[in-house]
Amino acid sequence: MSRRLPNMEVILAKRKYSKSASKDVKRAVKRKKKGTLKRGKGGKGGTVKSRKQAIAIGLSEARKKGKKVPKKATKAKKATKAKKAKKTTTKKKTTRKTKKSKRS
Repeated sequence: MSRRLPNMEVILAKRKYSKSASKDVKRAVKRKKKGTLKRGKGGKGGTVKSRKQAIAIGLSEARKKGKKVPKKATKAKKATKAKKAKKTTTKKKTTRKTKKSKRS
């Protein structure tokens, strides 16, 4: 059991997604498992095969209903995120000073 110390505030992170949005995603994943979740415009693209696609459809449906869901990332945002990640992972090369031997 965890104890709360007196005079200590509990810091809660602000939710990115609403509870009802997560229920929509859960519903979409269940429909995927059942085999009734369709992809494409008007559901004419066949059934959904991947779990990630089912989650994306659930979030999209929640967005359409006006629930609290972050905006869909655009290609430009994804590209800048990838560049930032690449910059942080590359290591800087350090140059060593070599001792020059005296030749006479």
